[in-house]
Amino acid sequence: MKIKTLNSIDVSEFDALVMKTYGRTYSFQQQDGCKERGVVNFTVPNANPDDFENDSIPEEVNGDDMGVSFKAWLTRDPEQKLNTDDEWARDNGLSLFWERNFYPSLDMVTQDLYQRGLIPAGKYQIIIDW
Repeated sequence: MKIKTLNSIDVSEFDALVMKTYGRTYSFQQQDGCKERGVVNFTVPNANPDDFENDSIPEEVNGDDMGVSFKAWLTRDPEQKLNTDDEWARDNGLSLFWERNFYPSLDMVTQDLYQRGLIPAGKYQIIIDW
């Protein structure tokens, strides 16, 4: 019988690490149209992490476009108001926009956290349970 070691991270603890490290709103569960309960696996180091190609997306809360390059995510001022005619979104929707639309790929975040020495090499699972 083979036994494998797997590191488990609660989604809220992962979100807290990302927000503390980068100073940006982040909610892994809210990404990709909102994730169901379950687990998401990843391994670090990752020799070829996937990155989103978009450097920008329409500034629309709950819009169809989701995910931006890691560089674009790091570059944008997290306090910059949305450029939209929707008054509610402009005044109240910034955190929802970051959580549901303006986020980097998991690969890029986890690889960077690994390179910063914040998570050691290994196999991981993020446990999503809300």
